[in-house]
Amino acid sequence: MTATIKDVAEHAGLSVSTVSRFLNNHPYISEDKKARIHAAMKALDYEPSTAAQQMRGVKSHRIGILVSRITNPFFANLVDALEVTARKNGYSVLIVQNHDSVGEEANCLDLLKKKIIDGLILCSVESDKAVLEKYQQHGPILLCNTSVDGAELPVVRVDDEEATFNAIGYLLEQGYQKIAYCTGGDFLQKGHGERRNRGFQKAMTAAGKTIDNALIFRRLHTYKDGIRLAEQLAARLPSARPDVVFTGSDDVACGLVTWLTNHDIRVPQDIAVVGFDNLPVSEMVSVPITTVNQPVDKLGQFSVEYLIALIACKPYRYNSDDLKAELVLRKSA
Repeated sequence: MTATIKDVAEHAGLSVSTVSRFLNNHPYISEDKKARIHAAMKALDYEPSTAAQQMRGVKSHRIGILVSRITNPFFANLVDALEVTARKNGYSVLIVQNHDSVGEEANCLDLLKKKIIDGLILCSVESDKAVLEKYQQHGPILLCNTSVDGAELPVVRVDDEEATFNAIGYLLEQGYQKIAYCTGGDFLQKGHGERRNRGFQKAMTAAGKTIDNALIFRRLHTYKDGIRLAEQLAARLPSARPDVVFTGSDDVACGLVTWLTNHDIRVPQDIAVVGFDNLPVSEMVSVPITTVNQPVDKLGQFSVEYLIALIACKPYRYNSDDLKAELVLRKSA
């Protein structure tokens, strides 16, 4: 038999009106009563009626944000920009990490269905378009700096395919011949980093260059990954080393530059390095890093403003020119 709000009240030793106020996000309920209600709901496996909440027009004034990993400095900065804009507009945020594994997106979608959040921003995607579009009936879902092929979902993102194409093109123009390429994924047609992968492949094809699989490095995300990559490159004969490494991440680039310079491999004379994101740390290493700037503040601002407009069923437009990614030239390449 399905538990009712009356059952919850009796189990918690509280009035039905108190439980009702709790379910409607009333601000003046003590932490003790909240804990008792939570415990009663869990014990009775009670779920609030989503339909009833919708009829009452209840809003949580909370949005969900799914990212791959908050320890990635880019996502840390993006989440900060998202949260700042949300707070300015009277919303709090619920941040979830999936660590590039499957499962957390489904939990976030369930939060949307249960009206625990009013809308969801996905900075990392696990499901296909059919799943995501199905859940749109429960509230707006917005893709931030990611994409789903064929999905009719609102998107706010930097064109990192074009940014990668332009960066690789610049390196080729500078005379670099052996270009190593790093990706956070597996360098597959579909999957993590696919837009940047396409940008790299298109730039190499346009220049008549063959992609050397020995110079493709996969699943690199962190500073330590950059150090491990540097060790791999140093173990090669100088003739087998790349002229330049496009890391796709300032975090990886910093690890790479730090290890190389500490082991008497000159940057950029022996191996040049290019990052991606233009994080503050990219200017702080011994050889300041040439990198692709992503306007993360605008990315976060536009994403939240767009989602809030969708929640309110209002139109929203932003200037796409404000999301242009540009190469920032420093000393590493």
